[in-house]
Amino acid sequence: MNTILFDLDGTLVDTAPDLAYALNTLLLEHNLEKKPYADIEPLVSFGGKALVGMGFDCDESHPKFSERHQRLLEIYTNNIDKYSATFPGIDALIVLLKKQGLLWGIVTNKPENLTQLLLNKLNIQPDVVVCGNTLEYNKPHPAPLLYACAQLAVEPKSCLFIGDDKNDMIAGKNAGIKTVAVTYGYGKVEQNWGYDYLINTVKELEKWIL
Repeated sequence: MNTILFDLDGTLVDTAPDLAYALNTLLLEHNLEKKPYADIEPLVSFGGKALVGMGFDCDESHPKFSERHQRLLEIYTNNIDKYSATFPGIDALIVLLKKQGLLWGIVTNKPENLTQLLLNKLNIQPDVVVCGNTLEYNKPHPAPLLYACAQLAVEPKSCLFIGDDKNDMIAGKNAGIKTVAVTYGYGKVEQNWGYDYLINTVKELEKWIL
């Protein structure tokens, strides 16, 4: 193993607080009650449209849906690092990866503009970043992971992919990459996800590095 690839939201960075802030700010603008954080967090992995749908109890057929979604993204963009931070242990893990001479990267379904803005704000500098709109396909399709491997000139079998969502595990399996599911993220990990390994804390990842 010479490369570790991470999902972003819910795996590398705890972004849910800022997405919750954006949704609740939007709801207040419409004179609606804020939603509990516990209701928002599980939907973060599904993107802004899922948050709008839950917040306003509507789907994309609603005439105001697109307008609300764009406003949500605007609020989020302007507050992308208000509360977001790497999960406990991630910063130390990245230092360890570099010390051991390993490559590391991010493969996310988050749009490139938001991903790069967040990484710049938090001073996170991976060796490769593949975003939701980098290619024609995104996770659970294996293409983003295979593209990351190609950019780093590494074989998929020499990688680990770490994520908190079923789509991460499906993408990894289809790309021929060993997968690690984390329980500290936003997804409720199920055995039928087909992951290779399961961890509860970032600290547990060190056993593949040291």
